[in-house]
Amino acid sequence: MAELLPKIKSPEDLNDFSTAQLEQLATEIREVLCNLVATRTAHFASNLGVVELCIALHRTFDFKQDRLIWDTGHQIYPHKLITGRYDQFNTMRTKGGLMGYPNPNESEYDLFMTGHAGASVSTVMGLSSGDYLSGENDRHSVAVIGDGAFPSGMVFEALNNAKAQKGNLIIILNDNKMSICPRVGGVADYFDRLRMNPFYTGFKTEVVKALNMVPLFGDPTERFLAQLKEGVKAGLHGGMLFEELGVNYIGPIDGHNIPLLRKYLEMVKTQKGPTLLHVVTEKGHGYDPAAEDPVYYHTPPAMCKTDEDEENAPKPGESKAYTNYARDAIADVMRKNEKVTVLTAAMCQGTKMEPLRDEFGDRFFDTGICESHTVAFAAGQAKAGLRPIVNIYSTFLQRSFDNIFQEVALQDLPVVFTMDRAGITAADGPTHHGMYDIGYMRMFPNMVVMAPGDADELTAMVNFAVEHDHPTAIRYPKTNAENIARDRQPVELGKAEVLKRGSDGAVICYGPQLAEAKKAVELLAKDGIDVTLVNARFVKPLDTETMLPIVSETPFVVTVEEGALMTGFGSALLEAANEAGVNASHVKRLGIPDVFVQHGDRAEILAELQLDALGIASVCRQLAAAHDQISSSH
Repeated sequence: MAELLPKIKSPEDLNDFSTAQLEQLATEIREVLCNLVATRTAHFASNLGVVELCIALHRTFDFKQDRLIWDTGHQIYPHKLITGRYDQFNTMRTKGGLMGYPNPNESEYDLFMTGHAGASVSTVMGLSSGDYLSGENDRHSVAVIGDGAFPSGMVFEALNNAKAQKGNLIIILNDNKMSICPRVGGVADYFDRLRMNPFYTGFKTEVVKALNMVPLFGDPTERFLAQLKEGVKAGLHGGMLFEELGVNYIGPIDGHNIPLLRKYLEMVKTQKGPTLLHVVTEKGHGYDPAAEDPVYYHTPPAMCKTDEDEENAPKPGESKAYTNYARDAIADVMRKNEKVTVLTAAMCQGTKMEPLRDEFGDRFFDTGICESHTVAFAAGQAKAGLRPIVNIYSTFLQRSFDNIFQEVALQDLPVVFTMDRAGITAADGPTHHGMYDIGYMRMFPNMVVMAPGDADELTAMVNFAVEHDHPTAIRYPKTNAENIARDRQPVELGKAEVLKRGSDGAVICYGPQLAEAKKAVELLAKDGIDVTLVNARFVKPLDTETMLPIVSETPFVVTVEEGALMTGFGSALLEAANEAGVNASHVKRLGIPDVFVQHGDRAEILAELQLDALGIASVCRQLAAAHDQISSSH
């Protein structure tokens, strides 16, 4: 039972805590985290790893006055507990409850709603610059960024600019040897060397002092000694990469030792110019299973099953997730075609790609959290004759918007984009919902943009895409897939599929809400409302040959999509109708309105947006009634 946590209403309460009490607080925080993941899925290992660091930060700084940004933000839970949200903590990631990322609407201690990696250094530089220009020179701006996020291109853009920075800027490098999966690349190797370097202890200081005592004169021996001195100093001086960029480097230090952390944090507060403190932590620290398998425990399923969980659990033979269907389809085309490659940006675990990484090691590329690089890399592969598949979450792929434009679409290269987590991502909330890919993909010339109506169609679209000689994009959600019984028509470029013909109205669905749309049409049939059902399949090219006659001849049309209405599928249909001179005033669009959708249960959110069967049917009934009223008045 927590004793200290319930007493903490703000970080100021930590000022009276002894070291022993701070360490007890760390234990209590870990117990609360374990209790949370016993009941629901939540970010876990990353939060266990920053408990002591979070305590030391809040004990050292006053973040009512100073600034704190947690990069990516999924490791925010200890911070929320320390900043007075203990009483609400059991609402984490539920509709109307605490968000699993920083949220300024919850607390003054959350400055930005963050959820994408790599922006923290730039953001704190801006905060520091703003404070400096406002004359508030006593404020410190602190960014906490993990070693997995550090290779992001934006971080190095910020570091390149840091030398000119005025103000009190502190970067905390939280080095736990992990991203979501084990991190990759040269920067990771560099951090490993820094961490393993025995000279970062006091011995390093003593050697450098000794070298500084070597006299330097003009003869060859002394010039050699001078060169030796500089060479050895460079070899012993950890963090030379940062020092050369004008950033003071300190560390590495133990990130689970609260007194040591406080000592070094007090030290960096006094440094002039931008300073990087290298802190070594263990992802999953304090809970052995999470420390041993931080990939699985990054966001584990609820550890204790409730009766409701058992009732809702997939039954034997029930469909698997769209993510799994995509992975299996990609594996199949890789086995058939040696030119097919796969690229992902540190999301190997989330997109279930580990089996492909293991089976096709030389054709599988995890680039780290570097989406722009990933897309440009894929463009180079395509130019060289390969068939690259870029497999990234919808919300993260938008970080490479310019490269999709310049390196892929403009060059008309056959790069396939498989966009996982398109649409509602439930508990992850507004930073992770994949709302915008329809709009940001369909605007590009040469691009083909698809969404499957069910599981088998996703497999067919992957097969179609790798054979298509132009850029293609396929979106699919984070949910279990269904298969809709019908006389299935093959996937052909720009061709929709009519599942049912009706005279009273039409529902045109783009994407996996097709099963709900079909249920809605069946509900309407019981009311005597006979509705056409169309599986759009493509938003670009749009099947105007099929859809415009339906718009022209049907009393009402409802479009259904799990994406932003603005620039979405419904907008594309209205644009096509307008261009063809077809009256579309009776077209009602269902999708995501012009708001940021908050976190919550997927089914709850879809129902609220009228994107489930009951909602679609309700809208159709209203439109049918309105049409009947107009007809009767004539």
